[in-house]
Amino acid sequence: MKEVLTHAEDKMKKTIHVLQEEFSEIRAGRANPNVLDKITVDYYGAPTPINQLAAVSVSEARVLVIQPWDVSTCHLIEKAIQKSDLGINPQCDGKTIRLIFPQLTEERRKEIAKDIRKMSEQAKVAVRSIRRDAIDKLKKMKKDSVITEDDLKGAEKDTQTLTDKFCKEIDTISDNTEKEIMEI
Repeated sequence: MKEVLTHAEDKMKKTIHVLQEEFSEIRAGRANPNVLDKITVDYYGAPTPINQLAAVSVSEARVLVIQPWDVSTCHLIEKAIQKSDLGINPQCDGKTIRLIFPQLTEERRKEIAKDIRKMSEQAKVAVRSIRRDAIDKLKKMKKDSVITEDDLKGAEKDTQTLTDKFCKEIDTISDNTEKEIMEI
């Protein structure tokens, strides 16, 4: 019974972690190296993440500087960024690439806030699905006479408490991210 709850809690923690990663990749009008995480460059036939080919740093609030370790990859990185859905045109001087993030418009901020709410709702659905799976396992344990009716009721209550805790954490993370976007 304890293993079921521990397993459910671990899965819920992973859901929160994935949500935080998704939020870190949101292009919010300020330079954030995480926006490049999903972009890969075809380097000697292998898709390679940009952060494995270059040093990525923030030089100013809205400027991201990419310095390839191998200068010959500069144009490959530039093309990969142009092909991505990042929506920023890279500026390459042959040795470094600069990404200048434009100021966000009010309309774009509202659009990003809507995306944040959608992502957090998906995370809550995932947490509730984990709860449902845990309760199903507990009911099967009761049916197989591994646990008693009282154990089942207590475990269901604990599972619901866990679910409420993680849903509240998702709301907090979402609200903070949304507030951050609207203040930029």
